[in-house]
Amino acid sequence: MVVEPVPAGAAPWPVPDGRAGVFALVAPMFLPPETGSPAAAGELFAPAAGRARRGLAVAVDNGPVSTEPSHSEPDTAAPADAVPDPAADAPENPEIPAKPLLPKRRVGWVFAVAVVFWAIDLVTKNLVVANLEGKEPVKVLGGLIYLQVIRNPGAAFSMATGMTWVLALVALAVVIAIIWLSRRLRSIGWAIGLGLVLAGATGNLTDRIFRAPGGLQGHVVDFISAFAPNGKGFAIFNIADSAICVGGALIVLLSLLGKDYDGTSTKDKKLEKTIEKAEEEQA
Repeated sequence: MVVEPVPAGAAPWPVPDGRAGVFALVAPMFLPPETGSPAAAGELFAPAAGRARRGLAVAVDNGPVSTEPSHSEPDTAAPADAVPDPAADAPENPEIPAKPLLPKRRVGWVFAVAVVFWAIDLVTKNLVVANLEGKEPVKVLGGLIYLQVIRNPGAAFSMATGMTWVLALVALAVVIAIIWLSRRLRSIGWAIGLGLVLAGATGNLTDRIFRAPGGLQGHVVDFISAFAPNGKGFAIFNIADSAICVGGALIVLLSLLGKDYDGTSTKDKKLEKTIEKAEEEQA
């Protein structure tokens, strides 16, 4: 086969005239290879161009239309063997309220408060014993309190003297009870209150065990005298006694407000009873 050279400036194939020529030039970019040469494409589109000039619609055959579902569309049809879940389809009963969630456990709060105030009590006792024992009372805050060392064989505020070993056993029982109860604590207020009581009981129990005469009969160091020296204005006490009083008052206040140690309140318990009653009636 001999290929003749194309003259300069000439098209490599015959260019049809009119709109058929335009189709012949554009068609190779869109038609498949089997269409043939551009001239054939022009002949193919020539009738269509004529119809377009007469204002008629041109229909293009894009081949057969597939009726198969597209793979890109998700198949939302349920399988034939699927078993419906009545619990998932059942609407929630709006008449039964949800049970309140319990807060976190507060064991760490109890022991953190107890350790801090036990340490404060121990340090202050050692300081006053080293610096004030055997000396005259020291006036503080214009006579609001007096600092002096008193060895107390009794309970808080110098009460129940002569019952040292009984008080030591009571303090030991209080410490054990608070430790056991702390596992169920979910209220921060109760945790702080019991932590203060635990610190006070442990602080005075430390004196009962380690201070003279020892053997659960040691005398507790008191050093704060309110309003007058020698306990004449109110009483003589220490940090441990104060912690017991403040912690006990906080627990009483929370109880009066309906706040329980497990983080619930009186309203929560009433709500739980209402929920249980509604569930029983529905069953």
